Amino acid sequence: MNAERLLTLYDRVADAPNAVERLRRFVLDLAVHGKLVEQDPRDEPVSELLKRIAEEKVRLARKGRFPEPRRAVEIGRQELPFNSPDHWGWVRLIEIAKIRYGFAFKSSQFNTKKLGMPLIRIRDISKTDAEAYFEGDYDSTYIVRAGDYLVGMDGNFNLRRWKGEDGLLNQRVMRINGWRCQVNPEFVRVPLQMVLNYLHGGTSLTTVKHLSAKQVNGIEIPLPPLAEQRRIVAKVGELMVLCDRLEETRTAREDTRDRLTKASLARLTAPNTDAAAFRGHARFALHALPALTARPDQVKHLRQTILSLAVRGKLVDQDPSDEPAVELLERTEELPVPARYAKRSPELIPGDCGLSINNPELPTPSGWSWVPLVRVARLESGHTPSRSRADWWGGDVPWMGLVDARAHNNGRIFDTNQYTNEAGLANSAARLLPEGTVCFSRTASVGYVVIMGRSMATSQDFVNWVPTKAVAPEWLQLVMMAERPALHRFSKGAVHQTIYYPAWLAMHVVLPPLAEQHRIVAKVDALMALCDQLEAEVGDADGIRSRLLDSLLHESLASQEASINGTVGGSARVWA
Repeated sequence: MNAERLLTLYDRVADAPNAVERLRRFVLDLAVHGKLVEQDPRDEPVSELLKRIAEEKVRLARKGRFPEPRRAVEIGRQELPFNSPDHWGWVRLIEIAKIRYGFAFKSSQFNTKKLGMPLIRIRDISKTDAEAYFEGDYDSTYIVRAGDYLVGMDGNFNLRRWKGEDGLLNQRVMRINGWRCQVNPEFVRVPLQMVLNYLHGGTSLTTVKHLSAKQVNGIEIPLPPLAEQRRIVAKVGELMVLCDRLEETRTAREDTRDRLTKASLARLTAPNTDAAAFRGHARFALHALPALTARPDQVKHLRQTILSLAVRGKLVDQDPSDEPAVELLERTEELPVPARYAKRSPELIPGDCGLSINNPELPTPSGWSWVPLVRVARLESGHTPSRSRADWWGGDVPWMGLVDARAHNNGRIFDTNQYTNEAGLANSAARLLPEGTVCFSRTASVGYVVIMGRSMATSQDFVNWVPTKAVAPEWLQLVMMAERPALHRFSKGAVHQTIYYPAWLAMHVVLPPLAEQHRIVAKVDALMALCDQLEAEVGDADGIRSRLLDSLLHESLASQEASINGTVGGSARVWA
């Protein structure tokens, strides 16, 4: 593997998911399989290195500085996710480095004023400083110095090199230093992390995964001759620097793509854009967006722009022959004043495009009007019949909860996970609401919006709207979907956000002519179908790029095997 080959690979699969990360893993995989650099028959055989390691172990044991562990979890070499060449040797980690486990320093002596010594906890090992400092007496054997390797023994078992000032080794952190017999620690870290990953994958999960000293005692590392270790480290360093540059290039390209996408969509939704300018922006967006859209999150942004355009009256042409919303309201029967209407919110909080707490008096397209939501739809709440009464559940009345709303968000719901019955309705505040009711989750998970496809009841997590003939249920749903980015303005609560009833009682909605409502909904449906297609194409393209990357990695591996003298037969495990 060389820089030119890596560049060729990347140039062909730059937009594959996690392309750079997979290239990094491939480089490391080649390294630990002995397929990254050529073997040199002039190198001192690894048997000589293993002989010196064994002699050093005996010498240290005589001085009482190498206590043989009483317990160890043996790891079968055949179980590990790599095979080393025959001319390499194997050695226990504890025989080539000093292992030290952290100490439970007294928390009463911790401080955040940086007094005393930095206390290196698991959360700190990837940083250059610690959050907590220890001001008290300590044993110098727990000191961590720059260059020492650290492993968090809870969580992900990641191996990190400490780059900060001297600190203290806290409990559940393992330090590795004191490398013996000139073993290259930068080489050892590659197979060691793979072994740690293997142990992590095989460790049972309760709340957090734990690495034990018994497991560490059983870790074996494959070692090539010293000269080959140095060549591997140098080649890995060279290729990782290149990967860094590739990652920076990709990030810059993605940032540029995101800015272009957002700018082109922002021009479409900008206020006070005249018709000619809007048509020009729309033509540019239609031409550019397919090329700019390479990720599912960009399609999501496109969907939100379509909704915003729809509610702003910029998606279809206005028809002067349509009955204006004002006249439509005049012939729509008045609804009863809702309970607690006098306690509606006095605040004026406009949304982005179609909802507002109280009348924002913002300009509207011809024939449109801002109207109180309670004027065009009847407000209904929900309730949960008592769970202690099994006889109130399991009937023939669908009862919608948040799980159902999440599953049917932005669509229609015809069935629910739970059913109540007539007794449940009669003994609670739950109401049987008609088909076409628009239900909005107002608490816990704010923002799910569904239309009832049949009569059903809901939990108290919803505010429900039964539309009059002045508003199509699909239009009301569309407006609520379009306003999702602004819902935080209507919500209150430090922990769980809720849009309370005083806000809903004061809510205003922008209302087009009824015929235009239906035209807009039809256009949105058609455009959302195109977004579905675009999203599928993005997913298919990702799959193609991912498969191409796999193919190129295997091709590169075969080429590398052919160019290295003494390469072990068999194929490497490519991390995908």
